[in-house]
Amino acid sequence: MSRNGDGGLRFVVVTTNKGKAEEFREIFRRYNLKFRIEPLDTPEIQSMDLKEIAKHSALYAYNMLQEPVMVEDAGLFIDALGGFPGPFSSYVFKTIGINGILKLMEDINDRRARFKSAIAFYSPLTEPVRIFTGEVSGWIAKEPRGAKGFGFDPIFVPAEGDGRTFGEMDVEEKNEFSHRARSAEKFAKWISKFKEVPPPYR
Repeated sequence: MSRNGDGGLRFVVVTTNKGKAEEFREIFRRYNLKFRIEPLDTPEIQSMDLKEIAKHSALYAYNMLQEPVMVEDAGLFIDALGGFPGPFSSYVFKTIGINGILKLMEDINDRRARFKSAIAFYSPLTEPVRIFTGEVSGWIAKEPRGAKGFGFDPIFVPAEGDGRTFGEMDVEEKNEFSHRARSAEKFAKWISKFKEVPPPYR
């Protein structure tokens, strides 16, 4: 695949999360990558390893679409909670939400946390499944701040930032150092080396 992205569709970003899709679009356009977004639900295996979850989802997505696919899984790992919610972040957000996490963190002084991202890419002629990871350290805010982003963004303050939460940042600002941006950059640089990701494409 060339940096100019000529020659048509190259791969499919599989996600039902509009926030993720927007972040990927912003990064991949820097590399002129050719891709499309496919809002396909993929089953998540029960695992403590983001890489294994992403790998399983990528293989499932390929079997469904028969096209080169990229899938990402991410999680918020809070030190004082033993890494919780970790790979269960999506489920925890849907159940107890931001306020539930803040409740668990009441009276806890150690608020260190990390966002981790794992991207899995699969195409038969680039086997095996390729994994790209990213991580950003920070801490949990005392209260939600900002209405941008998604998930736990309003309570995560990146250590490399200016004191704002991810929820207070535009996509471009968040992509300067977010976990997802770091894994996506690694993936983009890798796939940019290929002159062609082999067909067939539908």
